[in-house]
Amino acid sequence: MRKSLLILLLVVIFPFCVSAQELNAIITINSDQVGQTNQQVFKTLERSLNDFVNKTKWTNRNYKENEKVNVRMFITVSEYQNDSFKASIQLQSSRPVFNTSYESPVFNYKDNQFDFNYTEFQPLVYSENVFESNLVSVIAYYAYIMLGIDADTFELNGGTDFYRKAQNIVTQAQGTSAAGWSQNSSDRTRFELVDNLLSNTFKEYRVTMYNYHRKGLDILADNNSTGKQVISGSMRLIETLVKRRPNAFLVQTFFDAKSEEIQNVFSDGPKVDIVQLKETLNRIAPFYSSTWSEIQY
Repeated sequence: MRKSLLILLLVVIFPFCVSAQELNAIITINSDQVGQTNQQVFKTLERSLNDFVNKTKWTNRNYKENEKVNVRMFITVSEYQNDSFKASIQLQSSRPVFNTSYESPVFNYKDNQFDFNYTEFQPLVYSENVFESNLVSVIAYYAYIMLGIDADTFELNGGTDFYRKAQNIVTQAQGTSAAGWSQNSSDRTRFELVDNLLSNTFKEYRVTMYNYHRKGLDILADNNSTGKQVISGSMRLIETLVKRRPNAFLVQTFFDAKSEEIQNVFSDGPKVDIVQLKETLNRIAPFYSSTWSEIQY
């Protein structure tokens, strides 16, 4: 009887174990700029967003607990009046490196065009076919972007399905007056980010994300020299993209996430041609020249 009960429990519990949600997110709201004494609405929104992101099933894929994508979202509210929020959102995600306890940053991006309306205790629900609100759409969009980027680091072009989900959100949002979605804007927009990710014009970025992480970082613990050679080669691949598309949006996002890590990787252990590497880095990411100068060899 006890054995039968155990089998029944496993049958009931197992589906929930294999279909765990995909994101392990921490969302923080900073309302210091608003100067409002009643902070309850911001605390309620913070709790609601954490529940929304972590409890929504974003895909049909099965993620084990250790496969969840680690995500941080920092929302800074600059203005608040009558349920209307003017804010920015900083997105960060990371992925584990094989045979280490290290988490490698893969996405670090700030979106300054995050205005939305929210009434306290309002339910947050994502629908693939309906634009519910700018709040829900922006959060869902970046959930898919970060899932896609994570997938690209484990499988070549593994994030395509996620990017298409994000692109669908852009299409729905473009029918609204909300900022940040436009195709025709001098600012970096959500349209441009996902359009670039899916465009063959910027294919080197996605190849680099795979080579750098799966063939480079993931083997550093076992073969430091080969891992470094692969990562160094990835910088030359980025250079190919830069030569064709100077000031590419994706190149900026890549180095915003990886600059410090690159400096640390090449300042320790077996040597590669650091002189050539630094020359390449200064050509493709001169905005981080001070970081490259700190590479010790």
